[in-house]
Amino acid sequence: MNWLDEIKWDDKGLVPVIAQEQGTGDVLMFAWMNREALSLTAQRGQAVYWSRSRGKLWHKGEESGHFQQVHEIRLDCDNDVVLLRVTQLGHDPGIACHTGRHSCFFQKLENGVWSAVEPVLKDPHKIYE
Repeated sequence: MNWLDEIKWDDKGLVPVIAQEQGTGDVLMFAWMNREALSLTAQRGQAVYWSRSRGKLWHKGEESGHFQQVHEIRLDCDNDVVLLRVTQLGHDPGIACHTGRHSCFFQKLENGVWSAVEPVLKDPHKIYE
């Protein structure tokens, strides 16, 4: 049996993926992969996702230069969520979010209001020029 066959793909052929920073344990982002994206990720050692909005493969960092070097690929107990342990490359500290922040999870609920609690490390307009 192929290792990809052990994953419980959703009805669109996708699986949710969490990218976690190897060094700090920070959760950097959430995305989706199809079989081809996960296979390419394993082959290349760099994260390749499936962009639902663009309907195509998305090699993380192809536009921004903020690549994700993959150290481990893990599967949860139900075989329906993938965890990537990565090093975020291209900026120090690493930028994983298209908003120019370290993590996509930069908003925190405080007193019934969402507040940005992590700084913008680089202007996103300068990232995607």
